[in-house]
Amino acid sequence: MSGSSLGTLFCVTNFGESHGPAIGCVVDGCPPGMTLSADDIQLELDRRKPGTSRHVTQRRESDTVEILSGVFEGQTTGAPIALLIRNEDQRSKDYGNISETFRPGHADYTYWHKFGIRDYRGGGRSSARLTAPTVGAGAIAKKWLAEKYGIVVRGYMAALGPIDLPFKTWEAVRDNAFFSADPDSVTALETYMDELRKSGDSVGAKITVVAENVPVGWGEPLYDRIDADIAHALMGLNAVKGVEIGDGFESARQLGTEHRDELTPTGFLSNHAGGVLGGISSGQDIVAHIAIKPTSSIRLPGRSIDKAGNSIEVVTHGRHDPCVGIRATPIAEALVAIVLMDHALRHRAQCGDVMVETPQIPGKLALR
Repeated sequence: MSGSSLGTLFCVTNFGESHGPAIGCVVDGCPPGMTLSADDIQLELDRRKPGTSRHVTQRRESDTVEILSGVFEGQTTGAPIALLIRNEDQRSKDYGNISETFRPGHADYTYWHKFGIRDYRGGGRSSARLTAPTVGAGAIAKKWLAEKYGIVVRGYMAALGPIDLPFKTWEAVRDNAFFSADPDSVTALETYMDELRKSGDSVGAKITVVAENVPVGWGEPLYDRIDADIAHALMGLNAVKGVEIGDGFESARQLGTEHRDELTPTGFLSNHAGGVLGGISSGQDIVAHIAIKPTSSIRLPGRSIDKAGNSIEVVTHGRHDPCVGIRATPIAEALVAIVLMDHALRHRAQCGDVMVETPQIPGKLALR
């Protein structure tokens, strides 16, 4: 199965299945000499793991990470870093009833037609369980970016279903299960999710990721633009159906005089472009938004077909997130960090010696 690797110089290859013995990844290209321990990675994995609140799947996984290679005496060696996370709470019997059928809105039908075989236990390779190794790799990238460039990559939930969540403060994000930057919204979100869970339905969400202190000049025209690679990576996250950079689709409604981010000696006057101009970082904060669809794994009956093409009714049992977007923020952060580290190394390789007299001017944050 191809398509399991992300990145060029900083390359992450993901492996495993939802109900297999373990999941993990191999991170190749991390420079030597960075202090790294399992605790550095575990901090990020704990933000994503299941069972952290009543609003997410109750599958009980510690997501304890093991570093198998690439670290010696507490430092990266430059060799591939292998991360392993053992699955501990599989309940494969919950999926026995779908072995011969296809859940609507899921990857069952497409995987079957592509490969002629599918692991139906928890979705197998198509499961969001496979995002845990991505978060582990992202933790490595986050640490390196912070130490080398002072870059901070963080995100928040901007909407849950019909509820828009305005950005108020980063401090609020770590204090609630929704990663909301609006502390006043939490009670309404809890009420909404409790009612949704009782109904048996699911809902989508919008997540915003911001990368601060990114230097000007990262990105490779034409087809490896930094925004294109960010969009590519984020579209690889389960259930993502849309990616915007900066103002995104709102740009279609704007005038040129409104959208253009004017420059002055003291800084940019706006950041409608989301920190990217011509596919190259502008030195402003890079801002990306993702739209996550409602999960199709719900207990309400839905029409589908079996392998013979007969009409059937499908009810999905098991432990599922009524909104997969609730745990998506750390994953989206990880994917952006992986892309940024890859482009940092690529920029250093070709243009690390480039110097210009024009100063880098301050940017403006763009959140919506």
